[in-house]
Amino acid sequence: MKAGELCNREVVTATRETTIPEAARLMRDHHVGSLVIVESRADCMEPVGIITDRDLVIEVIAEDVDLETVTVGDVMSYALLKISEQESVFDTAQRMRARGVRRVPVISETGKLIGILALDDMLELLSEELSLLAKLTSRESEQEQKKRGPSRLKNHQ
Repeated sequence: MKAGELCNREVVTATRETTIPEAARLMRDHHVGSLVIVESRADCMEPVGIITDRDLVIEVIAEDVDLETVTVGDVMSYALLKISEQESVFDTAQRMRARGVRRVPVISETGKLIGILALDDMLELLSEELSLLAKLTSRESEQEQKKRGPSRLKNHQ
């Protein structure tokens, strides 16, 4: 499966100039744990960073920073891992693990933000696939019983 097929296309975004309180409100209002920071480039919104609820807590609140003196651009992660919509989910998972990130923006060939893929999305897909495999083993047993009927060896005991 490709990343573009699995990703959530309803991405909550902000800009570098977004205030910290506004970022927190966006996360709360949209029930998300991160915002993708975007810039307008070449007629599209391109992801340039990401900020998480954890970033707000660790970098701002725990450091007792004056909320009026910083913006999202001061706190966001700049070393952003972006993945192509054509990249396989398996390859994406490997890259996420190598970088230690739980969420990645998904981009088109032109660099346009088209979605976000989270570890949770991959775990859900994997659990569905494992559930189907588990059902296969019980189905196989049912089919075998129907095909063979009662054991023919019972009369030889």
